[in-house]
Amino acid sequence: MKQKSQFKPATFLAHQHLQTLFPSLRRKLPNIFTHKERLELDDGDFLDLLWSHPYEPSSNKPIVFLFHGLTGSYRSSYIQGMLRAIEFKGWCGVLMHFRGCSDTPNRLPRAYHSGETGDAKHLIQTMHKRFPEARLFASGYSLGGNMLLKLQGEWGQDSLLSGASSTCAPLNLATCADVMTQGFSRFYQWIIMRDLRKALHEKYLLMTMPKSLACDAQKIKTLKTFWDYDDCYTAPIHGFKDADDYYTKCSSDQYLKAIATPTLVIQALDDPFMNASVIPGEEGISDSVTLEVSEYGGHVGFVSGSFFRPKYWLEARILGFFDGIYNDLDC
Repeated sequence: MKQKSQFKPATFLAHQHLQTLFPSLRRKLPNIFTHKERLELDDGDFLDLLWSHPYEPSSNKPIVFLFHGLTGSYRSSYIQGMLRAIEFKGWCGVLMHFRGCSDTPNRLPRAYHSGETGDAKHLIQTMHKRFPEARLFASGYSLGGNMLLKLQGEWGQDSLLSGASSTCAPLNLATCADVMTQGFSRFYQWIIMRDLRKALHEKYLLMTMPKSLACDAQKIKTLKTFWDYDDCYTAPIHGFKDADDYYTKCSSDQYLKAIATPTLVIQALDDPFMNASVIPGEEGISDSVTLEVSEYGGHVGFVSGSFFRPKYWLEARILGFFDGIYNDLDC
């Protein structure tokens, strides 16, 4: 089902860049108690998890997995806000840092990408075995949203999740990579590429990288666009022919018809990381998908209320969606 979003932007913030930048620049959140866990992987690497609190199996509280965006982490304002909202609701939240995105570099030359669903599947399967009575939900943002939608499509009827949400996912990766080379969107690309180059350069200092990569410590400095970075590193290190092959195989728009679990997809028409062409029509989504399209919201912004008393609409909307599913399941 495709429907218009009920989101209304805050007074004086009805602009794509203000919506995008305001939360990271202005939102101040008190620390909540968190529990860290390192989940070891079969390939010798690990996933760093951050729980809103230690989970007590006897509580049977729902668990909500969070998947951040490109170069995101526990520091991302939308992650901090969502963890706090989940905690206040009385549920339990757990952030999965993609490989290399916590405070500790990952151990292998590989990292993560928009279509890497294996780590998230392992996490969800592990927690399902550990807490078999708990209802499981998941919320992904930007890159994490694309990954989660692809995962849901791959699992289909076999999903272990009771419900999922995706916010501002780059549903067509090639189109979004092109948009990021245009206009003011180049500013966001510059910021993200700065962090990606730094992390990749540190990998070259810490470990021996495969000689098959068309990348070296010197070439890293020349990478300016997502196309450059994904051609040089993301695609070859993860087994794709090139960036185009990676984008083609990992864009989540082709998986939306296969999703069988209730899934909320939130997109904004003014998102500076993409354009309206990535948003599918009714024929491109399954009956289990609720696609909400907002005129405003920017990229993972969705700030309502007022400038001086902002409200962060995403948290209430996503948890309200999950709550409806949870109540229906328990009836």
